[in-house]
Amino acid sequence: MTAKKTTKKEALAFKTNEFVVYPSHGVGKVSRVETQEVAGTKLELFVINFEKEKMTLRVPTGKAISIGMRPLSSTDVVESAMTTLRGKARVKRTMWSRRAAEYEAKINSGDLISIAEVVRDLYRGDGQPEQSYSERQLYEAALDRMAREVAAVGNIEEEQAVAQLETVLTREAA
Repeated sequence: MTAKKTTKKEALAFKTNEFVVYPSHGVGKVSRVETQEVAGTKLELFVINFEKEKMTLRVPTGKAISIGMRPLSSTDVVESAMTTLRGKARVKRTMWSRRAAEYEAKINSGDLISIAEVVRDLYRGDGQPEQSYSERQLYEAALDRMAREVAAVGNIEEEQAVAQLETVLTREAA
C-alpha cells in the first residue's frame, strides 16, 4: 500500500472563517493561514480557534487531511447521526474500563456517527439508574461534541442543538 501524498490544493481545502472538525478537539474555526519558521523550515499553518475552550491550535496545512481534520458534516450525515440517537442503546457486558476507553476513542475520532453512538449508549432517562461519575463525564463530552457540530451545521445556537438532541433522546427512551 502506498501512502497518499497530500496535494497543496487538498491541504488548502479549508478556508478562513470556515468551521472545521479537529478529531480530538471538535469544532473550531479557521481564523487564518500563516507562515512560521520552525527549526529553520518555513511552515504554512492553519490557525484554528476553539472559542469555548479558549484555545488556538496551529496545524500544518500539509498535515491537516492526514491527521483527520475535516469540514463540517453534511446535513445527510447529521440526519444519520439523529437516526443513530433514535436507535436502541447497545451496552456491551465488558469491564467498564474497556468500554470507557472505547467510548473515549469514538469521541476523539471526530466521526459524528460514532459520537452519536456514545451519546445514545450513555443516555439515562428519568426512569433509569443513575450514572457513575465517569459515565456522566463521557456522556457530557460526547453530547457537547455532537451539539457543537449540529449547531454549526444547522447555524443555530449550541443550547438549541443540545435541546434538539435531548428531545430526540427522551422521545426514544419513553
